[in-house]
Amino acid sequence: MKKKTLSKSEIKQLDEEIAWLTLSKKDNVALVDDTFLYVNNELVLYYQDDLKIPVLKYLLKHEVSIPKITVDMGAVKFVCNGADIMRPGITKVEHFEKNALVVIVDETHGKPLAICQTLLSSEEMEKQESGKSLKNLHYVGDEIWNKQVL
Repeated sequence: MKKKTLSKSEIKQLDEEIAWLTLSKKDNVALVDDTFLYVNNELVLYYQDDLKIPVLKYLLKHEVSIPKITVDMGAVKFVCNGADIMRPGITKVEHFEKNALVVIVDETHGKPLAICQTLLSSEEMEKQESGKSLKNLHYVGDEIWNKQVL
């Protein structure tokens, strides 16, 4: 395990890059294995390709401004098994652009189930009647969900 503690200037740059993440100079920010970002020993996000993907456990504890998409209860089992999200299972859409990161929540409890990348903009998705709408990147129960704390 390779751990690098970020400098104050690196923390400031990261804070500017990621709108939903609020960091202070006093935070202990570390990058582990060039993939996992920890803030004060809590896993916050991971890097995949060029994406900075928030971790669901972090979203459960902290209020974060990431667009939400609500799915019906029939889709929950598939989402939690890593399936991409199809249009018929989507019941509510907030505003977002194509290729944005969104959090998937269930319609009953509003709890985060997955982080997905949009294949369409919200306007295009509202007009869509069938087909794949979202690429599932991280979901409850996957290897990132089960990753240990530092």
